[in-house]
Amino acid sequence: MLDRCPHRFAPLSDGWIEDGRLICRYHGLGFDGAGVCVSNPHGPPLRGMSIPAWAIHEVHHAIWIWFGDPGQADPELIPDLSYLTAAPATAFSAGMLTGKGNYELFVDNLMDLSHTDYLHPATLGGGAVTKVKPDVVEADDHIEVTWRADDTPPSPLLRKLFPELPAQTDFWQRVRWFAPGVMKLTAATGAAGGAEEQALVNVNAHITTPETATSSHYFFAATRNFKVDDGELNAMIAQKREEIFVTEDKPMLARVQERMGDAEFWSLKPRMLPIDAAPVAVRRRMRKLIEAEAALRSSPRAEVA
Repeated sequence: MLDRCPHRFAPLSDGWIEDGRLICRYHGLGFDGAGVCVSNPHGPPLRGMSIPAWAIHEVHHAIWIWFGDPGQADPELIPDLSYLTAAPATAFSAGMLTGKGNYELFVDNLMDLSHTDYLHPATLGGGAVTKVKPDVVEADDHIEVTWRADDTPPSPLLRKLFPELPAQTDFWQRVRWFAPGVMKLTAATGAAGGAEEQALVNVNAHITTPETATSSHYFFAATRNFKVDDGELNAMIAQKREEIFVTEDKPMLARVQERMGDAEFWSLKPRMLPIDAAPVAVRRRMRKLIEAEAALRSSPRAEVA
């Protein structure tokens, strides 16, 4: 619910829960889960003394918020990230960061992984992604992009973690985007010409949501299909992943936002390349969704409702 008491605007998050009510620490008013004032130690609850409240649903190690009519909140619309809850603790890690940059810049960063060859040359890169053309598929509820490179050296990070890997490998990465900012990234590396079932596979969730128009909250989680009982390896991978983003992706996105200022992305007339097929498709889908929602809100029927 909105973190502001309707009485004198105290933060309700400073209060406490008592008999199913959220009690304001400033003057003791109590609110139910729908945001309605149901108790007032200074007299009867006042009509209209309520605050906005939104529906939430806890699943996949996360709390999902529906910023709309609670009656229309449908948990079935949450993307399937059940692979995270199915992972053992020794093969699961998660974290959250806040960085400068519009949330769509964070999405762009994941939907075009060709940047790994240049922004992360000593870890995730190696040149494999740049050499292949992204394959983009659009569906009703998602957009997916895949890069596949056969008979190529493994990334520097994989070579360091797994020196037993052969010199030449088959490699593919796939990112599936769900509106507005949920992405499933699957990355696999195996012996060149080998069976895909024997590949080392990492499965990640990347979720970005706006903090402001020029900053975002970035949530991430991951699991894998190899050495799933190795907690030490799990911690090492998690630490390296966060280090890469904090020292390389996060500063770059901040600098991009600084160069953009408050300008809208397309107003700057970016010169797009073939590698931008997936992020452009996502931006166009988002624009259509936002325009459709705006039209619905401004319709006479919506005003009556």
